[in-house]
Amino acid sequence: MLTLDRPSARNSLDRELLQALREALHAAAADAQVRAIILTGSGGSFCAGADLKKAMSEGLGDGMDARIDEFHAVIRALVETPQPVVAAIDGAAVGFGCDLALACDLRIASSRAYLQEKFVQIGLMPDGGGSFTLARLVGVGRALQLLLLGERVEADALVGLGLATAVVEPDALPQAALELATRLADGPPLALRAIKRAVRQGQDGTIEDALAREKAGQLALLRSEDVMNGVFAWMQGRKPEFKGR
Repeated sequence: MLTLDRPSARNSLDRELLQALREALHAAAADAQVRAIILTGSGGSFCAGADLKKAMSEGLGDGMDARIDEFHAVIRALVETPQPVVAAIDGAAVGFGCDLALACDLRIASSRAYLQEKFVQIGLMPDGGGSFTLARLVGVGRALQLLLLGERVEADALVGLGLATAVVEPDALPQAALELATRLADGPPLALRAIKRAVRQGQDGTIEDALAREKAGQLALLRSEDVMNGVFAWMQGRKPEFKGR
């Protein structure tokens, strides 16, 4: 089990946590004894996305190309890891945290979980493959609704939309995730790996195409006044006023 453990920041991703997650995924992928992987978060949250406050203190703009590549490396690791990956979602999976959950192969959630592609609310677009994975999971129409409006998907809708295998009470989530991962681990590993590879490769386009599109779009948006307005409004707890520049 891999646990994002920055509960005071709702497990938002700074560079250290991002690097640790990437390294842990690569290590698990290379370990023949690992038959399934669980990704979860501590303290009642899955992941609140990128640590925007820390990113703001480090400065937006210069170096963002490389920073996005660091985030993309984690998505690639989740998709390319041969073992099935289960996201155990408790609480918020927001922004890049939502993209993390969507990049996993299966998801199981607690009754207080929710997914939200919140990027648009600060003038951004998904940059963790969300435009690729969400449309394939729920269909283009519903994906556009969730992406363009930044709407939350509450726990009671996750199973019906095909975004979770089950929803359980928070205290039952660890055991439920373990049972699901155990079922996978008890299955035929070569067949499971072949199935994952075939499904991932059998979709129209590739995650690489989506990541490249999202990187180009996000880098352009990060240079906009709208994003600075959106981020500062978020930090100040007010509604942003986007000017389209």
